[in-house]
Amino acid sequence: MNDIMVHYQWEIFIAIEIISFLCLLLFGYSRYKLKKPQLSIGFIIAFIALTGFEAVLAWYVFARTGEIAAFQIIVSLFVLYALTFGFHDFKRLDRWMRKKIDADRLLTTKDYEVMARQKDPTVQAKHYLVTWITHVAVFLSVQVLFFGLSGLDIHDSANYLTDLDWLGSESYEATPYDNQTFHSVSMIWGIILVVDAIVSATYVFQKKDKKKRGA
Repeated sequence: MNDIMVHYQWEIFIAIEIISFLCLLLFGYSRYKLKKPQLSIGFIIAFIALTGFEAVLAWYVFARTGEIAAFQIIVSLFVLYALTFGFHDFKRLDRWMRKKIDADRLLTTKDYEVMARQKDPTVQAKHYLVTWITHVAVFLSVQVLFFGLSGLDIHDSANYLTDLDWLGSESYEATPYDNQTFHSVSMIWGIILVVDAIVSATYVFQKKDKKKRGA
């Protein structure tokens, strides 16, 4: 049983994510369509339990293999998202479901105010700027962890950061990372971070443009 969990770690993780998403949809359906709030609470509890199980699974695989691989990193990011921005996105999903099911009776005046505020360019700019800064902070924190686990001290780290020729390397051997997993995750994450920066910038500069037109 234990070896099965390690061998099928990705399949188990994907299955948990699918079930978790279904729990969120069933929460809205049972709460607002079937009018059964107690049943909906059960789906939320199941979602929280599944998120906790993901964290336990990642820790268990690490305990069995003795190494930090892409699996632990990705699961940690999913759990971190659920504990931070996940709540905000869940509230948006909740309002969206209420609007689709029965907008007139389920959405309050405050809900409409929040939805209108979320479309405001200034609010959007602030939201995307904060989330991008948080993204950068998490990325840098993980890089510090990777450098430390790769056995680099401050002097070695500074050398790599001042000479970035290794960024174009396809193999981890020429990089500051101790294994291919650290290198691959960092490179892919770096690309995602750049894309996130471009998307966030469109909202930030959208706010400035509107101010100029209104001036």
